[in-house]
Amino acid sequence: MEPKGSHLWRREGLGRKQEHQPSGEGNTEKHRASDLEQWTRHMEAMKTQLLEQAQGQMRELLDRAVWEAVRSYPPEGGSLLSSPPNSLSKTKEAALGKQKVFITRKSLLDELMEVQHFRTIYHMFIAGLCVFIISTLAIDLIDEGRLLLEFDLLVFSFGQLPLALMTWVPMFLSTLLMPYQTLRLWARPRTGGAWILGVGLGCVLMATHIAVLGVLPIHVAVEHQLPPASRCVLVFEQVRLLMKSYSFLREAVPGILRARGGEGIQAPSFSSYLYFLFCPTLIYREAYPRTPHVRWNYVAKNFAQTLGCILYACFILGRLCVPVFANMSREPFSARTLLLSVLHATLPGIFMLLLIFFAFLHCWLNAFAEMLRFGDRMFYRDWWNSTSFSNYYRTWNVVVHDWLYSYVYQDALWLVGGRARGAAMLGVFLVSAVVHEYIYCFVLGFFYPVMLMLFLVFGGLLNFTMNDQHTGPAWNVLMWTLLFLGQGIQVSLYCQEWYARRHCPLPQTTFWELVTPRSWSCHI
Repeated sequence: MEPKGSHLWRREGLGRKQEHQPSGEGNTEKHRASDLEQWTRHMEAMKTQLLEQAQGQMRELLDRAVWEAVRSYPPEGGSLLSSPPNSLSKTKEAALGKQKVFITRKSLLDELMEVQHFRTIYHMFIAGLCVFIISTLAIDLIDEGRLLLEFDLLVFSFGQLPLALMTWVPMFLSTLLMPYQTLRLWARPRTGGAWILGVGLGCVLMATHIAVLGVLPIHVAVEHQLPPASRCVLVFEQVRLLMKSYSFLREAVPGILRARGGEGIQAPSFSSYLYFLFCPTLIYREAYPRTPHVRWNYVAKNFAQTLGCILYACFILGRLCVPVFANMSREPFSARTLLLSVLHATLPGIFMLLLIFFAFLHCWLNAFAEMLRFGDRMFYRDWWNSTSFSNYYRTWNVVVHDWLYSYVYQDALWLVGGRARGAAMLGVFLVSAVVHEYIYCFVLGFFYPVMLMLFLVFGGLLNFTMNDQHTGPAWNVLMWTLLFLGQGIQVSLYCQEWYARRHCPLPQTTFWELVTPRSWSCHI
């Protein structure tokens, strides 16, 4: 038997040994901290799954409770139900699907930036920007004999920006006032002709709202010939506000339609709707998880990184694209010229893709989320690890994917009774492809359906052929290879068409001349 108190002696001895351990103990502590961080992320993911499962189980319990009440107390003239409604059958589950659950969590890049190895990749991109600036200064010094850092492309792209911002004001006011007032009119008690008059007035308000958002930005862009970046501001806000107002009505109107007994229900608070118009999500909820305070240094850093990405994109276009594509109209259009231009554009194309992702989906959305203390920062997932295009489409832009899944895919399944998942998915691709092509047409000022074909035809085929069953490094390499080629095709064809329409203007334009690619026939 051990003498009394021997365990205390061993504990004290162990404590002395730990005091004299070498400095390698620090590495162990770092590994423990890394394991703890990974475990924390795993628990956050498990928490999301548990919340979704609990929500489904609660729906099942409520459906069964309603069935028991209806079976016990049938309405007058009705009959008892012979079997409970199969609320969680495959058909109805497919129609209802999963609902978006908001929880407090960081963006994935913020978590990865805490790892030194990944932060080095970020430093490499900063070094690349420094090289672009140094090379530009060196070339100016050699050619011009003086240091001259020009921003002609940046100044041109953001020309007439104040006009675009002034146009945004009535667009925002229309979205702020008209959908909310429409909902209040529809939420009135259903008695007498006042409610019918309110419904009619609400429909007029919604028609006015759609007309303002649909016509005003197009009129300003065409009438004043806004440059591409200023057009981006208008078209992105146009699409965002339309999606926001639709989500607000889509989430609130069903509750009004379910109101019975002629009694109206209370509309959501105006403050919750105002917060929704600015917070970085397209799914309306009356409340979201909030962070305790605002880190203004984090906000400033993200806005600075957004500006850095814009400068980076201008340098890439100015150094790698403009010198090549500005003179391509001098050569006859041929398959050889097209192939060489596509291969030349793959590198700047993939750089532009990464910059757009980092500037908008990470920096811009996180800056607004921090200012508004919006807790759920999952604006994207690890799309770069995708081994299938179906997973890539789900993880690239989670904000837009949630809207498409909730209001296009699930509603399409509901219309067909939970069947024809392929048709519902095809509908999602059709809506997304048309909107993407509309954005390109709005920004560039001409119709050239490159994005429509790549997204709807090739993207749709790859979505159904490269599914989640394909795993392994080879499939990830294939996905990145196709991304490189797709970005090269977009940059090459759109740049050729941009310069062809400036080098070969038409004296008079007809409809077919507007939709026919000018780069196929322009030679100077």
